[in-house]
Amino acid sequence: MKEFEKEAVNKLLKHGVSEEIIDETKSIFSACEDLAETLSSPIVTTEEKHRIVKQLFPKEMHTFICTLCDKGSIGNINSLLNEYCSILMEKNGSIKAVVRYVTELTDSQKNSMQQFIKSKFNVENVEIKYRKDESIIGGFILNVGDYEYDKSFRTSVKALHQNLKDRANANSIKNDKESENDSLRANNIISVLKTEIADFEKKTGIAETGYITRIGDGIAKVYGMNRAMYGELVEFETGIRGIVQNLEKDGCGVVLLGNDHGLTEGSIVVRTGKRAGIGVSDQLLGRVVDALGAPIDGKSDIVAEEYFPIENEAPGVVDRQPVNVPLQTGILAIDSMFPIGRGQRELIIGDRQTGKTSIAVDTIINQREQDVICVYVAIGQKSSTVAKVVNTLKSKGAMKYTIIVSASASEPAPFQYIAPYSGTAIAEYFMSKGKDVLIVYDDLSKHAVAYRAMSLLLQRPPGREAYPGDVFYLHSRLLERSCRLDEEHGGGSITALPIIETLAGDVSAYIPTNVISITDGQIFLEEDLFNAGMRPAVNVGLSVSRVGGAAQTKAMKTVAGNLRIELAQFREMEVFTQFSSELDGATADLLNHGHTLMELLKQPLYNPLPLHEQVVLLYAASHHMLKDVPLKQLKDVKTDLIKHIRKYASDVLNEIDSKKAVDSKLGEKIENAINEYKRLVNTNAEYEGDS
Repeated sequence: MKEFEKEAVNKLLKHGVSEEIIDETKSIFSACEDLAETLSSPIVTTEEKHRIVKQLFPKEMHTFICTLCDKGSIGNINSLLNEYCSILMEKNGSIKAVVRYVTELTDSQKNSMQQFIKSKFNVENVEIKYRKDESIIGGFILNVGDYEYDKSFRTSVKALHQNLKDRANANSIKNDKESENDSLRANNIISVLKTEIADFEKKTGIAETGYITRIGDGIAKVYGMNRAMYGELVEFETGIRGIVQNLEKDGCGVVLLGNDHGLTEGSIVVRTGKRAGIGVSDQLLGRVVDALGAPIDGKSDIVAEEYFPIENEAPGVVDRQPVNVPLQTGILAIDSMFPIGRGQRELIIGDRQTGKTSIAVDTIINQREQDVICVYVAIGQKSSTVAKVVNTLKSKGAMKYTIIVSASASEPAPFQYIAPYSGTAIAEYFMSKGKDVLIVYDDLSKHAVAYRAMSLLLQRPPGREAYPGDVFYLHSRLLERSCRLDEEHGGGSITALPIIETLAGDVSAYIPTNVISITDGQIFLEEDLFNAGMRPAVNVGLSVSRVGGAAQTKAMKTVAGNLRIELAQFREMEVFTQFSSELDGATADLLNHGHTLMELLKQPLYNPLPLHEQVVLLYAASHHMLKDVPLKQLKDVKTDLIKHIRKYASDVLNEIDSKKAVDSKLGEKIENAINEYKRLVNTNAEYEGDS
């Protein structure tokens, strides 16, 4: 509270303004929705504002409201009035309570309720308002302070319904795992009903509550709920839920997970005591869900087996094991030079439309028959883009082991904010079962923008590039959850491929530098390379994997050991000789070899290569066995060579897969297979030439 606001509140106390006048003031603001906006508008003159205040409000409030108008602080009036009421009640040693009922309470019930409140809250005076509310069916609900004592039939029926639903879901999962006869299921349901009905009238709920003081743009300012936790799930009286994001002195800021229709200032909010989470089960495989885990693919409902919090503490260092098991992307340029291991976090970064999503989708397709579960999180993407990804994965047979979590561009910022956390919760469920999981965040730039929008609405101070100060923590606590657990903790892993969009190749911007420092390496896609026809457009100089050879098979290390050095020498020599007309033999050979390597690394969309094919191609390139092939023909030769070896030398491919290493004998076999292909090609060419 600012100094002038404290003085204004103290003046109200000094003049002894009653709570009735405060309530009247609040009701005027509630009735005139645009009033606060008018009184804070710079277009309206000070004289006009004062005239409006004197016409609408009680005389005792004129000075107070005019002061706030003059200082530009009228937006805080609700919280200031609430603060005044709190001080006044504390000063008078009194407390307010509201009782909602269906059947009128007797005098003895009212007296006992007063005594209960006095002893519970240690006050001398209790002011109780009674309101008839047919919607609670029976019983009563007592709201006092930050607490709600719920002895209504409506809540008991709701609890009964939820309990039966949970039992039904549990039985459904159990029946999927083991057969159970109909009579046994019927007995189970009857026993649950008997227990629930016997306890129906005994149940009472005590909940901590608050009420809305300001609402709009998917954000609610709530007064009360002083014991609420960061990230806690709260429920509004219309049934929609929200997540606590700001913890303040007299309340909290809540982001809504749904439509605010029906909610106004004064609407009740109840703590659930639960952290925000998502229902998870094996039924999620092959499905498209929203940020809350609800299906959006038009198929049947998903029965949750467990409930995982969306915000979870990352596993400790002692619970992890080294990243040394390869996760093959199927992309030659990446698997050879920037290997990714299971449990690694490898950033994919580049300008718009440079093929970032394509690399992620190729990697998902390549996990077929690799026993890896894939989670693709689409943040702020167009629905048509997400549909295209789904169709591609379906056509390649990859949807059966993939889950799509979508928070599209048309959805509110809170949904885009929680989507990657929900996706990670799903990944953690499978990791807890000992599975290896690949998760793609597409993309975290839009995630940061959604968080910035949410934070500014929550009135957090903006910092660098208008992002709030905790935006680094936003992504670090998300990506730190990706790891490879040791055998004692199940041995599962989460491999993360976050995507970041840059502007004009600027990797030094705020969000890119944040995520680069969190991850274990980055694959940088360059627009100039993309426009020059290089697919994927990987910049060899700026890309790196900090896990390196630890996540490579011996076979790949053997054939790709000098690849980065050779490409770096080629790039340097290419720049140095671009204006030279005559080149010596060694330089010409180096440039030709470099052009061959660049052409070899080109790869069409959605066509990942298995390890054995990559090893054969790189062996041929590293031993200069393709130097006599014209560049224009290399694409076709590459395809034909693989087809030839599949058909006539499949034992070589099988040996690469089984050994995962290339010794001298296997190298000789590969060389013989390539030479045999070249001999057949040359023979055919001679035959065609003679004819």
